[in-house]
Amino acid sequence: MLLSQHLTELAAATLQETLGLDERPDPLLRAANPQHGDYQLNAAMALGKKLGRKPRDIAEEAAVGLRALDAVASAEVAGPGFINLRLRPSWVGQQLSAALAAENLGIDPVATKETIVVDFSSPNTAKSMHIGHIRSTIIGAAIVELLRAAGHEVIGDNHLGDWGTQFGLLIMGLREWGDDEALERDGVEELERLYTQAAAKKKDDEAFADAARQALAELQGGDPEKRALWERFMAITREAFDAVYDRLGVTFDEWLGESAYQDRLDGVVGLLLEKGLAKEDQGAIGVFFQELEGDIPKKMRKEGYAPFLIRKKDGAFNYATTDVATILYRQERWDADRSVYVVDTRQGQHFEQLFTVAKLMGIDMRLDHVGFGKILGDDGKPLRTRDGGVPKLMPFLDEAEERARVRIEELREEGRLRIEDADLDEAFKTIGIGAVKYADLRQNRMTDYRFEPDKLVELSGNSGPYIQYQYARIRSIFAKGGQNFEGFTAPIALDHEREQELARHLVKYPDVVHTAAETYQPHLICEHLYEVASAFSSFYGDCPVLGSPEEKSRLALCALSARQLEHGLSLLGIGVLEKM
Repeated sequence: MLLSQHLTELAAATLQETLGLDERPDPLLRAANPQHGDYQLNAAMALGKKLGRKPRDIAEEAAVGLRALDAVASAEVAGPGFINLRLRPSWVGQQLSAALAAENLGIDPVATKETIVVDFSSPNTAKSMHIGHIRSTIIGAAIVELLRAAGHEVIGDNHLGDWGTQFGLLIMGLREWGDDEALERDGVEELERLYTQAAAKKKDDEAFADAARQALAELQGGDPEKRALWERFMAITREAFDAVYDRLGVTFDEWLGESAYQDRLDGVVGLLLEKGLAKEDQGAIGVFFQELEGDIPKKMRKEGYAPFLIRKKDGAFNYATTDVATILYRQERWDADRSVYVVDTRQGQHFEQLFTVAKLMGIDMRLDHVGFGKILGDDGKPLRTRDGGVPKLMPFLDEAEERARVRIEELREEGRLRIEDADLDEAFKTIGIGAVKYADLRQNRMTDYRFEPDKLVELSGNSGPYIQYQYARIRSIFAKGGQNFEGFTAPIALDHEREQELARHLVKYPDVVHTAAETYQPHLICEHLYEVASAFSSFYGDCPVLGSPEEKSRLALCALSARQLEHGLSLLGIGVLEKM
């Protein structure tokens, strides 16, 4: 049981008994300001109105019962009726000892397990991945791991944009300017060149534009020649994508792009027409929200609000059609309880429309859009290359890892890092790529953030290398003491102030994991890891471990700290090093 849930139940039962209530009240448990306590109960404020009594009098009476609990060291009334609780160190030590001995670090699974599809990364094919894809990729991967840690069945799906208008242009571009040698030598670069030229010609040459649209229609209609070209484009792209994902350590359970649903699109249009949700207008078919009954957001009913188009005038489908087909497929194949879309905030209107259509269709599935902000450069504007383009992801990672390499060498020369020459290549990748991921994931995903490459590898502050360093520091304690880190357990006693401070963070880890999973906020894990790493550093500075009378207990506290740091980083897709 989660700590917050356990304390809520204890407090509710105590309030009911102490106040003589017929039913258990909600104690309204909240995290407290650390200066005032570990938790705060706000129930007296609500009970005051119900019982016709002053909230502070109710709080004073309830506090007497709360002080008798084994878990509670103190219950103090503040203000008009808040109750500030401090947990008893001996009780917290028992919880930590149990978590240390448990395989799951005390992270119990959710009471109701769901099947959840997480749709993330999802780049358009026949193009290089760029900096804009890194957020969806690493945020999505972290959400997959968080939901699994919480006990859900999770399918990570890379829903590629592999069936859109770019392929008609690529087919025509290959006919006009294709270079087979260039395709073999650097396939994605050549595809981008062809697409750029074709897109430019389309603007000024209506015959070329018509031919591109016809090529796309023939591809989607199953023309063998067009299909063979498409498969070649896809093979080239997949090889490039795999290199990026391997670099980032990201994997998927499925690669179900738009093309996977091509045979279902006619059926989607027919179903929406049959249900009276879509209609034809000037040759196109779409959902016109202003004309429908049901639970529809007010803004969608306003005049001029864009329809949800599912078939174009030329008979081609678009990603709106595919997205409806995808929801139906996930319901049919996995009986999914939830679909999560990790896509930047600019696509918010599309997903609001999609989710409204799904609801009108009677689809019983929770649908969540997990948006995120932009990466900014030094000028506070979206990150761009010198020529104004969006930076490609591979060169961006190359640069970040090279900066990490330079900084790691500097820290070695300064004597602040102790990494053997034979371990350097692994260290560069683990620290460098980990630093890039952590710099992104520690941000609230909804905010834009400024990318500062010169600050990636620092052994202080809220950074990935700082967390990795504290982990390696703990491993060195075990190595120096000749103790086996793996499987180490011992009862944890919390007598010193620094021990108690560290313990207050450690005991909250299962709650943090569940909250981060349910709210799709990986930065909560980063905040916890930084708090644990900082508290451990203070603890280790003031509390001798090896050779002290409290050695076993303190080693146990060290072991649990390290395991939480390693586990939390793994949820973020970041590795650790045993020596730094």
